[in-house]
Amino acid sequence: MIKTLEALREIFPGPKPRALAKQLDRMDKDCQRFISLAPFLVIATVGKDGRVDASPRGGAPGFVRVIDDNTLHLPDALGNNRLDSFTNIVQSGNIGLIFFIPGMDETLRVNGTAKLRNEAELLRQFPHERHPPRIVVEIRVEETYLHCAKALLRSKLWASDYRIERSAFPSMGQMINEQSGSSGPVETQAEAIARYKTEI
Repeated sequence: MIKTLEALREIFPGPKPRALAKQLDRMDKDCQRFISLAPFLVIATVGKDGRVDASPRGGAPGFVRVIDDNTLHLPDALGNNRLDSFTNIVQSGNIGLIFFIPGMDETLRVNGTAKLRNEAELLRQFPHERHPPRIVVEIRVEETYLHCAKALLRSKLWASDYRIERSAFPSMGQMINEQSGSSGPVETQAEAIARYKTEI
């Protein structure tokens, strides 16, 4: 078992200079363009008790707005109201994001701090949203890092190699009933998709 950084470095050599040099303390023009084209991201947060949450977020390209070289605005969207990410932001303010662009194998990592804002004038800046946001996550960018394509190439994420027919897996309704021990009606996948369309 590896318990120290020294033991870890006995297994792995040091990073190449290029891997260190490409870390920035801001969003340059390429990072900003990447974010403007990304319809999907994963947001990671941590609470005061150390509990970590990673959650998906999606929207039309540009749904995350670049305000300046070190500021992003991420609007709230309808969800399950667990508020795991938002609770962690209130408690610690630490945040990490990974942005994805379909068809592009590189990804963009952004780390920094965040706060939740609900000023009316800020919320009005997102009039194109079908469901107006109730809050906006303001992210102060402290680090950006363009990840190389290796992970997505290994996973063949945008290829059809590992794509499955949705019918090969239980419906979301069936899985939730099994996990929760519910004996109520099972929502079919078609019913779930129809419901989702009213909520996005």
